[in-house]
Amino acid sequence: MGAQLRVYRQKIKSAQTTKKITRAMELIAASRIQKAKARVEASTPYANAITRAVSAVATHSKNDHPLLMEADKVTRAAVVIFTSDRGLAGAFNSQVLREAEQLTELLRSEGKEVVYYLVGRKAQGYFSFRQRSAERIWMGDTENPSYDTAKEIADAVLEVFGRSADEGGAQEIHLVFNRLVSMVSQVPEVHRLLPLEVVEGVAEATSEPEPLYEFEPEADAVLEQLLPAYIESRIFNALLASAAAKHAATQKAMKSASDNADTLIRDYTRLANNARQAEITQQISEIVGGADALSN
Repeated sequence: MGAQLRVYRQKIKSAQTTKKITRAMELIAASRIQKAKARVEASTPYANAITRAVSAVATHSKNDHPLLMEADKVTRAAVVIFTSDRGLAGAFNSQVLREAEQLTELLRSEGKEVVYYLVGRKAQGYFSFRQRSAERIWMGDTENPSYDTAKEIADAVLEVFGRSADEGGAQEIHLVFNRLVSMVSQVPEVHRLLPLEVVEGVAEATSEPEPLYEFEPEADAVLEQLLPAYIESRIFNALLASAAAKHAATQKAMKSASDNADTLIRDYTRLANNARQAEITQQISEIVGGADALSN
């Protein structure tokens, strides 16, 4: 009985230590998520404004820009996967990787070769474990993304999109990332980045007539400058959304871990009390039995 009681007390101590760690990580994630959400909300007006500008310039442009044109035959597609550098975030990384695998199957069923651009150590570890190659990998800047990282990714995808199929270029660019819906829900999303699809924030419901635009210089020159900025803003927004979703997933996972630790502590405390009571009962029985033997 004494050995069993020591085992239960050791397990209770281990669960209490684990709870301290998970509780601390939960509080850290809770403190970071508000700042991450604020960064996403702050980037949204700029993204909407540049989307409307690109839409207006593309409408008035006389020539078809390469970033707006659909290829006659798509043979290669690039997929940019956004994960985190650290784990302990529940299904955050697994669900975005699962979504990327489904997209890969869809693209390959259409006869397209798929190449990958990875963001985060978890994506790199996933591909390395399965001995799959990736064109570029960015790590170390997923929890607090910087615009420089977004610009590097944008330059890489624009470079591969600008090459011909014979030179190893890609005719489509897709983004796969998690977006924060609520504190308990993070949903993976797939966006086709190139050829450009201007789908959100183009027109707002208003009774006023649409404004007339005058371009200086020509619309084509303005479009040439706006499109790279638009691509960078979309990628930066995906980085920020992924970071906010990761902090929310970490908070949720650590809260569940803390609750599980409380359950373990309660169960092991009950078992320890039962073992201690059984030990006391046995000792009393031995004392009473010995006293009876001496009296007889």
